Amino acid sequence: MDALDLARWQFGVTTVYHFLFVPLTIGLGVFVAGLQTAWHRTGKEHYLRLTKFFGKLFLINFAMGVVTGIVQEFQFGMNWSEYSTFVGDVFGAPLAMEALLAFFLESTFLGLWIFGWERLPKRIHLACIWAAAIGSNLSAYFILAANAWMKHPVGYEVVDGRARMTDIWAVLTNSTALAQVPHVISGAFVVAGGFVIAVSAYRIIVERRHTAEGDATVPFTRDTRRGARRFRTDPAMWRASLRAALVMTAIAGAVVAGTGDQSGRLLHEQQPMKLAAAEGLRHDEKGAPFSPLPGVEVPKMLSLLAAHDPNAEVQGMDDIQRRYARQFGPGDYMPNVPVVYASFRVMIVFGLTTVGLSLLGLWLTRRRRATPTWFARAAVLALPLPTLAIVAGWLLSEIGRQPWTVQGELLTAASVSPGVSVRDVAISLAVFTVLYGALAVAEARLLVRHVKAGPEPVAPVAGDARPGADAEPPQLTPTLMY
Repeated sequence: MDALDLARWQFGVTTVYHFLFVPLTIGLGVFVAGLQTAWHRTGKEHYLRLTKFFGKLFLINFAMGVVTGIVQEFQFGMNWSEYSTFVGDVFGAPLAMEALLAFFLESTFLGLWIFGWERLPKRIHLACIWAAAIGSNLSAYFILAANAWMKHPVGYEVVDGRARMTDIWAVLTNSTALAQVPHVISGAFVVAGGFVIAVSAYRIIVERRHTAEGDATVPFTRDTRRGARRFRTDPAMWRASLRAALVMTAIAGAVVAGTGDQSGRLLHEQQPMKLAAAEGLRHDEKGAPFSPLPGVEVPKMLSLLAAHDPNAEVQGMDDIQRRYARQFGPGDYMPNVPVVYASFRVMIVFGLTTVGLSLLGLWLTRRRRATPTWFARAAVLALPLPTLAIVAGWLLSEIGRQPWTVQGELLTAASVSPGVSVRDVAISLAVFTVLYGALAVAEARLLVRHVKAGPEPVAPVAGDARPGADAEPPQLTPTLMY
């Protein structure tokens, strides 16, 4: 294994780990803003408690995302200097916009939101969380636009071996970016929705168990061994968060499907090798079939998905390899086919399962019906599925682009830093792996501890009486309104 392989492993490990937090931050920020808006409009206490409860989970995840994201930027100069030299003039603009505009918007207003409780006017405080949520989505747009340029470079010219940007608007409105941005962001909302569904379902199970044990008539109980405190909750609260997350997941899933169709058509035109590897298609074929599972084929489905024409020709890997060898010179232009093939199916199966679960949940909880315990348990078990789906989609996107870092312009083998040794990369890879493992344990413990503790009671807000607002604390009687 040489320095190139280790550098790819290091960037892959740090990127995938960082990407565990990005989708949840994007979706959860908007969800928290929606909860605070509901409290602002209705005055109901349980919306305020949910806002602060999920707001803490959002902040934990946001902090971890910032920490893990910084490492990626250093790698561009440390392990991938040749790549940075080639793309620097193009990447500079969108990355500067992300840092100076989107990230500062997000972090500044998030700080105001954190420290502005009971200090800022309610409308201003609400605007702060919305500004932070919008900032996180803008940040994703600029990053994804830069990434899309690597797959379909536009608005540039190569001068003295470097790509120089000639049209920033072309870069930001790249057809690949316009398809990729809504696809990834809607996928992030599916991840956040699945997370909230699982947390709400877990709290429903816990509250029901405590109700059955007969301790729902006390404000809270304390576990002296662990110092944990369980607070009494409003029965309508977890149903509200569950239903809201189910709706968000179902709608976002529909957007994922629609934008995924557009992305597939662009792959057919711009990255035919990735499309062929995702299906394992070896040769050019008209009316190409699609295999949802190995050994199972749906006739002409791949051609229909790729070009909206059941008889369209789809290029195969072996034929593309020969054409690329003639165009770019001898070499292996195929990605890791087994990984791309498996990632494509994991993305589809786990994503559809999550969206299907949300639709089932909406049906089961219609007309204020109680949430079945079996469904709540299934929702908790399904927590990893949307994250695994979006990570698999990212692996499909990035590994399927290999051996190019910039499609048709710069090979990965020509992108690595020439002065970095195997020892240097191995040491940094080991350090990052251990460090990220420790961060993962810390993140998991913080999230689990906060979810188990549940939301704390909130002090009544002066001057908040309005129609529909909670006039008094929830009744301390057992109920199964979940």
